[in-house]
Amino acid sequence: MVTDMNGQQSHEVATLGGGCFWCLEAVYELLNGVESVVSGYAGGHVANPSYRAVCNGSTGHAEVVQITYDSTVITFDDLLDVFFTIHDPTTLNRQGNDVGTQYRSAIFTHNPAQQATAARKIAELEAAGLWPNAIVTQVEPLDVFYPAEDYHQEYYQNNKWQPYCQVVVRPKVAKARKHFVEKLKA
Repeated sequence: MVTDMNGQQSHEVATLGGGCFWCLEAVYELLNGVESVVSGYAGGHVANPSYRAVCNGSTGHAEVVQITYDSTVITFDDLLDVFFTIHDPTTLNRQGNDVGTQYRSAIFTHNPAQQATAARKIAELEAAGLWPNAIVTQVEPLDVFYPAEDYHQEYYQNNKWQPYCQVVVRPKVAKARKHFVEKLKA
């Protein structure tokens, strides 16, 4: 948590993996209260992994985004609502055509409150029966976050016409815009 000039703690950090980090980054950057989104890697066993190493599946890392947000504007619960709307939490180690442990659904928590919120949210979603299969999202404390290489940051903003962005990222951005109108930045 970050303390502001008045001594109030309002800035928090969330680390989420839901497939390709380009998709998550593009969506979370739209949200009011989100201060920054950094694409990177978490949950592996190799220090300072490269994109190539993560993609070959040998490091154990997931592609994630680390979100710094103002919790007086948007909550961790809100971030999870978006998370569970824009990816399929029932597919083990894959999102669409992206296959491998690096594309797993994961919530890397920063404190016990996030751990409890994630567990509660998953239980609520399971009880609601929104998906025909069980949620396989991993929830575990964050050990280390490694920012991805510079060319991955703001990837969608810098590469909107690239085919992957058009076919995979753009529909997720559109879905978020449709479902979370009240949470979008002006």
